[in-house]
Amino acid sequence: MTPTPSPARKAVVRPFERRDAGAVLVLMRALAVFEGYDDKFRVTEADIVDHGLGPSPRFGVFVAEVDGAIVGIAVHYLIPWTYDLKPVVVLKELYVAEAARGMSVGHALVERLRDHATSIGASAIKWTVLHSNMPAKAFYRSLDGRADDIWELWKLTIDG
Repeated sequence: MTPTPSPARKAVVRPFERRDAGAVLVLMRALAVFEGYDDKFRVTEADIVDHGLGPSPRFGVFVAEVDGAIVGIAVHYLIPWTYDLKPVVVLKELYVAEAARGMSVGHALVERLRDHATSIGASAIKWTVLHSNMPAKAFYRSLDGRADDIWELWKLTIDG
């Protein structure tokens, strides 16, 4: 259970560390429940450490802390380059604990990710949104995000 932060406090956003893996897992699992894939969720604390902090990390996580509690995550990975020879940052998971919503935690996480993308010379940050998640779409619009009017997401399921 994520503690309820006091509304007057500002989120501190930083890259995650080994000691944060349990809190990151709790928020990842909460997102899985919200998005309806919790029955397929297999990530463990060890996976987060091994794949996020190992010798060749496959992803990064920015965590947002309020009153010392981790209340939000931005899980991201990199597409090293595409047609313009610039990297693209993919925001895989953005989640803020219910108790911390309305405190600009999501804004702080996305701004930190934008700073990261700028620092590595990325051309864009891309993400997906559930068709039915209107609050998320409104949030992303408030950040000047927009749906891609050229590309649509497709998939080829490999393991059923």
